[in-house]
Amino acid sequence: MTRPAFHLAIPVDDLDAARKFYGGVLGLAEGRSAQMWVDWNFYGHQLVTHVAGNGERIAARNPVDGHDVPVPHFGLVLSIPDFHALADRLRAAGTDFVIEPYLRFEGEPGEQWTMFFLDPAGNALECKAFADESQLFAK
Repeated sequence: MTRPAFHLAIPVDDLDAARKFYGGVLGLAEGRSAQMWVDWNFYGHQLVTHVAGNGERIAARNPVDGHDVPVPHFGLVLSIPDFHALADRLRAAGTDFVIEPYLRFEGEPGEQWTMFFLDPAGNALECKAFADESQLFAK
């Protein structure tokens, strides 16, 4: 199945730090750029980091499974091997996790690995992985 790609623009306060994180730590390919923005190939989706000043990006936190989930957040659904490879890559880069990688809904519909982390500008990202991606919307 071919899925449409999304486009998401997020604020950052330092393009060099964004390049080190998105290009270096996450390993994303850089696309077009200008003095105030950079396009990233976010696993086939277009993620744009725009310089937009300083400030806390997390507006709220919601309790989920005993964790304080940052809101807003965005991310990807990866394969389980890609999820663990990314978690290892983030650990090797010294990333502080907001929520460490863990398995939720074990043995239930929607069983998934999940982790939360922040980019250098404070934008929250969540990555997930399902053993069975058809369970993405399972209740």
